Amino acid sequence: MVDSLQHFLEDTRGVDTIPLKMVVYLTITALVVVLAAVSWANISPVMDDADVDRQLEDAALKISSIQHGYAREISSKGTDGSMCTVELSLPEHVRYVAFGVDPDPDADGDLTNTEWSVEDNTILCSYARGVKTRVLINGEPVTFRKGVLDEGGKWVFDYDSYSNSNLTEGVVIEGPINGDFTFELIFDDGKYSISHF
Repeated sequence: MVDSLQHFLEDTRGVDTIPLKMVVYLTITALVVVLAAVSWANISPVMDDADVDRQLEDAALKISSIQHGYAREISSKGTDGSMCTVELSLPEHVRYVAFGVDPDPDADGDLTNTEWSVEDNTILCSYARGVKTRVLINGEPVTFRKGVLDEGGKWVFDYDSYSNSNLTEGVVIEGPINGDFTFELIFDDGKYSISHF
């Protein structure tokens, strides 16, 4: 028995267990992976916010581009006014996007407890952590109104959309925000960008 144990030890003496170099390389690789994961967790929200800014700036350009186009008389059933479609695919931490209005001027998270503040030529984005960013629409004044389809299939002002306020200005999209949102230029004693959603 002692002989067989001695032979076993002699046979395994020449065979290395895990080489020390391999242990060091695996440890370094694990550290790099952990550091990359931590860095990505810190960088990802910044990249998301940069993408939100890019999408809102694109929206501002599209809305600005229709302002010199044809404005349909609101009572007209004829040709539609100039239109643009804004594509938005925003992360879940975006609470709302508002066009031409700040629906939460006191920043308490409740859109119904205070009168909305009109901000023509502005697209406002509110994040879950309470931060708001604004994108300005360059050019002539842009006034937004929420639209609704009438019996004839044309978009008109939706005066009943803001039950908690007498304000009829502005358009608010609450999260999650993902899809295409169309605006049409109409005329009713002035130009308005009316929503088709």
